[in-house]
Amino acid sequence: MRSKKKILITGADGFIGSHLTEELIRRGYDVRAFVMYNSFNSWGWLDHSPKEIKDNLEVFAGDIRDPYGVKIAMQDCDIVLHLAALIAIPYSYHSPETYVDTNIKGTLNIVQAARELGIQKVVHTSTSEVYGTARFVPITEEHPLQGQSPYSASKIGADQIAMSFYDSFDTPVSIIRPFNTYGPRQSARAVIPTIISQIAGGQRKIKLGSLHPTRDFNYVKDTVEGFISVAESDKSVGEVINIGSNYEISIGETVELISEVMSIDIEIQTDDIRLRPEKSEVERLWADNQKAKKLLGWEPSFGGRDGLKRGLIETVEWFTNPINLAGYKAEKYNI
Repeated sequence: MRSKKKILITGADGFIGSHLTEELIRRGYDVRAFVMYNSFNSWGWLDHSPKEIKDNLEVFAGDIRDPYGVKIAMQDCDIVLHLAALIAIPYSYHSPETYVDTNIKGTLNIVQAARELGIQKVVHTSTSEVYGTARFVPITEEHPLQGQSPYSASKIGADQIAMSFYDSFDTPVSIIRPFNTYGPRQSARAVIPTIISQIAGGQRKIKLGSLHPTRDFNYVKDTVEGFISVAESDKSVGEVINIGSNYEISIGETVELISEVMSIDIEIQTDDIRLRPEKSEVERLWADNQKAKKLLGWEPSFGGRDGLKRGLIETVEWFTNPINLAGYKAEKYNI
């Protein structure tokens, strides 16, 4: 693929999107960043990017729910990496309609415009949450989809909309399905940042929800490589591809590993407000990543317990920087 293809990244102002935007610019791509319009003229995490990144970045401020703005943003682009979404599971219990508008209708706006404009490829972002509690492990792409929260249901809907345009109109769609990405800049509503930020903020009694569920954590650098691999491979069109470490660990064990990395003894307190409704909790996630390896040649650099520990060390280093930590409200629960 030519290094100067023009790529639109929706959700470029977010956690994964900002890392992906920066890496693509470093690799010489022509990048247009779609950020959420706001009166503060904030570009989200891209405001913190190095000057050499900002100097080579085109920014489009808009709203993924607006089909007209989406189509304008996509004009003259070769590839669209669609990450814009509402992702907080607790907030989806509170305001489910916003998840339908943003995640399902937003995705429809992307693939409809892609069809009309003749976009060369759309990479749509899914999530491991669409699988729900694992019925078998490791979880392959053929695992049943189970909407155990309004968030996961909206992402299942978005995935189906995206793939329906491939089946119906030959719109070149690929679906990337990352498992539990973590790393610098992640929202404190996610479990790893909430643990680290509480400890870094001086707390020794850490408030958490359920400790027994298992997850397959992926360091953000591996997730970014997954996106680039899917974008660059012709073999990914029409495919759903897991991006995961193929390593399962419980939340409780993850807390112990973070405590070890930070060399601080802590006490865990169960905070009822952080517990999901019983039937909504996803009890087990463990990725089968063989398809990504065979189809794309992608594999995690931060796999296994050793890789998770290395990723946590980098994450802790970022969060314990006082400038970065100041952006978080570690003492408050983040819905």
